[in-house]
Amino acid sequence: MFATLEAGGKHNENIDATTARLIEAGSWKDQKIVVIVPAASMVHAKVAICWMNLAFPPNQARVPFLAQGTEVGEAYSIAIEAVLGHPDLSQWPYILTVEHDNVPPPFAVIDLLKAMEEHPEYDCISGLYFTKGEGGCAQIWGNPMETPLSFKPQPPKANEIVECCGTGMGFALWRMSMFKDERLARPLFKTKQGEADGGLGTQDLAFWAEARKYGYRCAVDCRVKVGHIDTKTGEIW
Repeated sequence: MFATLEAGGKHNENIDATTARLIEAGSWKDQKIVVIVPAASMVHAKVAICWMNLAFPPNQARVPFLAQGTEVGEAYSIAIEAVLGHPDLSQWPYILTVEHDNVPPPFAVIDLLKAMEEHPEYDCISGLYFTKGEGGCAQIWGNPMETPLSFKPQPPKANEIVECCGTGMGFALWRMSMFKDERLARPLFKTKQGEADGGLGTQDLAFWAEARKYGYRCAVDCRVKVGHIDTKTGEIW
């Protein structure tokens, strides 16, 4: 038997559908990304391998930005202010925050970019990951339809994008433009550690409590499934 030559290729079989797919994903637009990693002293091998396999938009620039040697909120704040002060990087559309214990799938960045194209109302979309250990909850913090503001965890919804009051920062895509808003208090990310800081809270939710005052919105894409590794045991939650 002779194999039939499929001249033209599969993507040319339905050029209208292919064109619609490419337009929907937005890869023809400026999708340059600054990748900020507030790294611990070491990154687990499983995490490193996953990062090596991450796909980014073709022929689009990306720059890794390592923030080390300081508390996580301070690390993010210093790194973002450095980016904003750079004449080139400050004009890029996106920041991706990636933490040392998050294990993303290969197309996570592409999928988050597509979600941002689908939902211009959101200023940040995170992948779905859980707090570590038995009984871990989804990091989908707070329901914006409820008052007063709270950061109670919402349950995930399979294959949906869930709006929330705050996201984690372990694997999240942010619009650069929001950080340029001078109304946002500086430092942008501050871990609250007691009465002197106005309460207790992690840097991510402290930021969102402030950002929501000015209409910024966030969500978690439950289609983008991100693991959360216990670096001592290697178990991924």
